[in-house]
Amino acid sequence: QVQLVESGGGLVQAGGSLRLSCVASRSIFRIILGWYRQAPGKQRELVASITNGGNTNYADSVKGRFTISRDNAKNTVYLQMNSLKPEDTGVYYCNYDARGVLGFNSWGQGTQVTVSS
Repeated sequence: QVQLVESGGGLVQAGGSLRLSCVASRSIFRIILGWYRQAPGKQRELVASITNGGNTNYADSVKGRFTISRDNAKNTVYLQMNSLKPEDTGVYYCNYDARGVLGFNSWGQGTQVTVSS
């Protein structure tokens, strides 16, 4: 298994920026990493994902505003969030998808992002 520690959440005004970080306790080489979010009363949804080769996938609602990146040497995945909107509010979770490599899928504890209007 793996421990994932997220940081960088907080309260920001609409139009502002935040950068989330997620540090894994083991190598992220060959692992698909993702950021998900869950708003109150809603299901958890994919925000962005990145493969080891750098291929990215974004939810339509964040395209052009959010950027996911990774640093394999630091076992870290980032989510740069710009032009934040109130609807971006939620708990953001880091995901370590090792089902194809190690046979498990793990989640971080989540970090709260609140965007005020």
